[in-house]
Amino acid sequence: MLKTDYSHDENDQVDDNHWQERVDLAAAFRWSVKMNFHEAVANHFSLAVNESGTKFLINPNQVHFSNIRASNLLLVDVNDPETMNRPDCPDPTAWGLHGALHRLCPHARCAIHLHPIYSTVLASLEDSSLPAVDQNAAIFFNRVIIDEDYGGLAFEEEGNRCAALFSDPKKQVMVMGNHGLLVIGQTVADTFDRTYLFERAAGNYIRALQTGQKLRVMPDHIAEKVASAVENYPGLGQKHFEEIKVILDREEPDYAT
Repeated sequence: MLKTDYSHDENDQVDDNHWQERVDLAAAFRWSVKMNFHEAVANHFSLAVNESGTKFLINPNQVHFSNIRASNLLLVDVNDPETMNRPDCPDPTAWGLHGALHRLCPHARCAIHLHPIYSTVLASLEDSSLPAVDQNAAIFFNRVIIDEDYGGLAFEEEGNRCAALFSDPKKQVMVMGNHGLLVIGQTVADTFDRTYLFERAAGNYIRALQTGQKLRVMPDHIAEKVASAVENYPGLGQKHFEEIKVILDREEPDYAT
């Protein structure tokens, strides 16, 4: 059983040489609560901490995002067959999905899996595409995978199937049909920023559909122009995340302990 006493000494830091990575990942969990992206004690984020990507940090099993701290993140290795036999093992679906991603997709250094409201509504539609109806949506033009073959909870077989869909490094967002959202990236900052923007874009699109009015969809060449410009716009995601941590440092400083 997982430890549920989150008391700690202020100077008690995990000695695994990945402290900043732990702080960043913990910040993403805490901010997800503020954005109402969390779902009970489900969903999971991970971050690779070695060159090959086989060792990664992930949230402890069935701990609410608001209780996650840098020091209680788990450090696991996809090549360790004993991982799921340990008392502090991760959630089986977290291991199935994120283990597969970090084993099969070296470009997926960070992975965020959530069921945010509007992205999940989008995943529930027969057509789960996101047309370029606004600037945020255009950021994702031709850059989204739509998984139309949901196979149940993300245990090992389903995790392998999902990971195989990330064969194109240009596509770092997956709308998991009948399920939710999966976003990958190089850092916590850029992955979380991408997650945030996609959920915002999905929300605007769903609300636009609710008006019953005809949509104003950008021409493809304009949508691609926007997407390319944002990809080459320096520092947006990093600065967004730095500001998030400034707020957390003021309001919930225990995230970084």
